[in-house]
Amino acid sequence: MLLQFPLAMFSQVTSDVIEAIVSIKCLSEFLHAEELQQDATTRTEKHLFPSVTKSVIQVVVHAQTRPNIIVCCFPHNNGREGTHIFGNEATEEKAENARLSSFVGALAVGDLVKSTLGPKGMNKILQSVSTGEVNVTNDGATILKSIQLDNAAAKILVNISKVQDDEIGDGTTSVCVLASELLREAEKLIAMKIHPQTIIEGYRIASRAALEALENVAVDNASDTAQFRLDLFNIARTTISSKVLAQDKNYFANLAVDAVLRLKGSTNLEHIQIIKKVGGKLTDSYLDEGFILDKSIAVNSPKRMENVKILIANTSMDTDKIKVFGARVKVDSTGKLAELERAEREKMKAKVEDIAAHGINCFVNRQLIYNYPESILTEKGILVIEHADFEGVERLSLVTGGEIASTFDRPDLVKLGRCELIEEIIIGEDKLIKFSGVAAGEACTVVLRGSTNQMVDEAERSLHDALSVLSQTVKETRVVLGGGCSEMLMSCAVDEAARKVKGKKAIAAEAFGRALRQIPTILADNAGYDSSDLVARLRAAHYEGQSDAGLDMNQGTIGSMKALGITESYKLKRQVVLSASEAAEMIIRVDDILRAAPRRREAV
Repeated sequence: MLLQFPLAMFSQVTSDVIEAIVSIKCLSEFLHAEELQQDATTRTEKHLFPSVTKSVIQVVVHAQTRPNIIVCCFPHNNGREGTHIFGNEATEEKAENARLSSFVGALAVGDLVKSTLGPKGMNKILQSVSTGEVNVTNDGATILKSIQLDNAAAKILVNISKVQDDEIGDGTTSVCVLASELLREAEKLIAMKIHPQTIIEGYRIASRAALEALENVAVDNASDTAQFRLDLFNIARTTISSKVLAQDKNYFANLAVDAVLRLKGSTNLEHIQIIKKVGGKLTDSYLDEGFILDKSIAVNSPKRMENVKILIANTSMDTDKIKVFGARVKVDSTGKLAELERAEREKMKAKVEDIAAHGINCFVNRQLIYNYPESILTEKGILVIEHADFEGVERLSLVTGGEIASTFDRPDLVKLGRCELIEEIIIGEDKLIKFSGVAAGEACTVVLRGSTNQMVDEAERSLHDALSVLSQTVKETRVVLGGGCSEMLMSCAVDEAARKVKGKKAIAAEAFGRALRQIPTILADNAGYDSSDLVARLRAAHYEGQSDAGLDMNQGTIGSMKALGITESYKLKRQVVLSASEAAEMIIRVDDILRAAPRRREAV
């Protein structure tokens, strides 16, 4: 009697060849791998079949030896002895092995970041092996971008985290955790012999039911200015609650709301400059109306100027030598050398005259400006700012309405930037330049203070998440409740939908609901509370009609999220469910993994 089993069933088998003597009464008992592991007495004989751990094995059962069945495991290739279509540098994992590899990788990513989820989440220390640089963060996208992964499914989860960060700005940890929990449930269903396509169909039914329930409870207060500002404040406070800024969440939530409302409906966060300065404490941070450039004004230039016309450039302003590779100039006297230097100075002077011909009183250059051109510009009453970093120049051109120029022979084609006032300010011990009354009136700068570099770096990431979510909420104004309330509400809706589904798809839909309930479970676990008790009480509260019930993480009880002001963006929650379910579906479909080196070009 010949039976074929995938090697993945024998998860504890690691030797080259196994001879198992199993004492059982019927063949049906033998077919369960768990009982095989418990009841089998194994004996290893090495070096007989060195490739036994690959692909599929044959189980040869000698019926005449029942009830003592002798099981021999050896490699099997369905009669295609020696058939190999791949090159030496290519490998293949098929069927259960491929699916198992994908699930393991995705679950590992979810387990890596789930301890950072929620207001009581833990931090991770990220240390660079090459530079020794240290970052302390609990931001899911930052953690996943900092590690190198070899598993294909794990990379898919990293990619959806990056997309979530780019599109919404927050929810990067939630989307990874939900996707991994969906795959954990799918793994159990596959072990129950439910086909992957059936699981996918059930997940799609559940996803539609969950998103429909979420949309039904979303609230839109865009018509009420005061209430909408309160919604934005609550969203910012909820986002910041899980970050390093949590102890001052009200202060920074107000700061973030003020900055976003200045954009007047725009989602372009380039108008909001964030400057980090070590020193002081977090609450010393402030919002400044205007644009601040982290540079200093040239020594002999005026430190304050009104009604400014700005030429922003990216051009070489050093001694204008002959810049031809390999060129040499030979002189036979010092007089000739002096003549050459005069020619260079005249060329630079002509360039400065072209710049001054634009009718400007401020010149900002991305590159260095040497003493000679700087002195000429200063004599003409032009304020000089040199060596401005590329990001600073890009932002400055955006907020002042100017363009970055590199040639100056056509002043009529160059668009100048404008602002009402330029002045030098001091933050801590550093000198910076403030541009007030810029053309883009919505532009502003947030100055972050903190005791360490790691503190201000994490504060910047936290504030950026809040600003990103708020800018998206201004565009999509609907909001939902947080604290596990939305996830439990969607889970209950999925359970109701599953009751109307026939067949095995209902089991898959119920599994989707269980995965959604894992979000409040992890929130409670990370806070050190009894998650089983809290989640059971939360589920009961929702079935009793308390649609605003959620987890109060400060008290460790069930509370009203509406009364506590724990609010999240509808767009964020919707994107988390969509991205997680799509990623899970993609991985569940996998039945083959091919690894191959790039094709080599053959020599001609």
